[in-house]
Amino acid sequence: MPRLIMSSAAPRIIAHLDMDAFYASVELLRYPDLRGLPVVVGGRRAHQPQELIDPHSGLAQRRYARLREYSGRGVVTTATYEARALGVHSAMGLMKAAQLAPEAVLLPADFDRYRHYSGLFKQAVRNIAPQVEDRGIDEIFVDLSEPIAQRIDAPEDAWWCARELGAELKRAVRDATQLSCSIGLAPNKLLAKLASELDKPDGLSVVAQDNLPGLIWPLPARRLNGVGPKASERLARLGIRSIGDIAHADPAELIASFGASYGRWLHEVSHGRDQSPVRVFSEPKSISRETTFERDLHAVHDRAALGQIFTALCEQLSGDLRRKRYVGRTVGIKLRFDDFQTVTRAHTLDAPTDDAKLIRATAGSCLKRIELDRRIRLLGVRVDALSRTNG
Repeated sequence: MPRLIMSSAAPRIIAHLDMDAFYASVELLRYPDLRGLPVVVGGRRAHQPQELIDPHSGLAQRRYARLREYSGRGVVTTATYEARALGVHSAMGLMKAAQLAPEAVLLPADFDRYRHYSGLFKQAVRNIAPQVEDRGIDEIFVDLSEPIAQRIDAPEDAWWCARELGAELKRAVRDATQLSCSIGLAPNKLLAKLASELDKPDGLSVVAQDNLPGLIWPLPARRLNGVGPKASERLARLGIRSIGDIAHADPAELIASFGASYGRWLHEVSHGRDQSPVRVFSEPKSISRETTFERDLHAVHDRAALGQIFTALCEQLSGDLRRKRYVGRTVGIKLRFDDFQTVTRAHTLDAPTDDAKLIRATAGSCLKRIELDRRIRLLGVRVDALSRTNG
């Protein structure tokens, strides 16, 4: 029998599990005839596949909407790898995606179905390794240190065991969902997330500290979670384009260019240093609902439509709060105008609520504090300062 060794004797090993093209893969379970084709998720209900009867054979046929048929301001939620090979990616405008892949199949998003499969894969992982940090509907961090310690006789066997455990997790996820995932194994969350992206789809990658130069340093700096477009541009102006370039840069130069906190952080993460724990449970700071309109709406000419959408968002938000058993004291709104300027307003109530009518009234009072002299592109409602209910 393998003996349990103390966690201090075994290395810390973290897994980042990322489902492969999750939304699109869930749709392919429903429409297996689309496998191998470029498929884009992000359409409206009108783009639901149509079941038709062939007048000659009498057999049922399915008609799919094509990306070239789309018009509006929607964005790509996700795409199959075949569509990605044509240049389509998440958050891209659907009209632009249609120029790149006009014959790609367009499907509407079905978030209830995605949440169901999300629950299935996460439970499958927890059955093997319970220390799971939920990072969203399609990705998690898993602390494998304890399960590995229970399986090995000596610390030098830890990484071999980690590979075996990673393969076991992949099998469990596939058995539970019929879907594939990619897993990165590393000493910390930072490197694990980078590792999971090295061999997609259906990959299992290991990044230890000693192979950092060969696997991580050649990657673009923007691959670091925390290096956004602006920071990437500023780094490029300094001649720093890869993670390795950051690692070899003078820390004093990074601090001078980015400030003490961010400059030191860049230096640390480029060397693969990250002590952040796997947080098994994290309370949300806010819950929100928002929508981007197919066309910009005018506060006067489209008042009725805006009012209906505003009320629906508040009712949906109320439903989210009750389903998740939260109430909140601060109600806020977000508007994005046709020039992409974003404005927010908020109001704090005397007592927390999940009531749709009160949320609607409070959000409406916030709206009155904004000059509505431009067309509106996006409307959102949120509730902050959350607390748990007893129900």
